[in-house]
Amino acid sequence: MDAIYADYSISMSEFKRNPAQVLRTAGEKPVAVLNHNRPAFYMITPKLFEALVEELADRDLVDLARQRLTMVDSAIEVDLEQL
Repeated sequence: MDAIYADYSISMSEFKRNPAQVLRTAGEKPVAVLNHNRPAFYMITPKLFEALVEELADRDLVDLARQRLTMVDSAIEVDLEQL
């Protein structure tokens, strides 16, 4: 059985009847739309999507910072006033 990463779930046929109502009922929570009792897709609000994208971008920056910290021995000192 697949894991469902949402507080709410609904069948595909119920979702098709009134998707706007599903969104209103869920509020800011994600909704798993199921097809044959398996997640077909997740419906999320733009606010939640933006938060997810920002979190992923932050994780990428952390990875980049860690990678660059391993190269600190080859770093070149720069005076910001001369830039």
